[in-house]
Amino acid sequence: MTTRTHPHTASADTRHCCAMSLLQAGVDTTVIALWLGHAGVRSTDAYVHADMTIKEKALSLTAPVTARRGRYQPTDKVLAFLDRL
Repeated sequence: MTTRTHPHTASADTRHCCAMSLLQAGVDTTVIALWLGHAGVRSTDAYVHADMTIKEKALSLTAPVTARRGRYQPTDKVLAFLDRL
């Protein structure tokens, strides 16, 4: 007897890795939800929130043309202020 394996029967870690890989490859969350056998599309929201590269890519697309590219680096003054909070 052959056991068939598909994403819905895989362990949670395997499912998470699969979902993150698909998301990073640009696969739409609705497709991921359907492929993993989720009851609804909202169940894939956690993967979007977990992936910082997707957030950085989205933010880079919204930057004004005149803005410098790259990550914000706070000054020592700003860090000192935050430490005092």
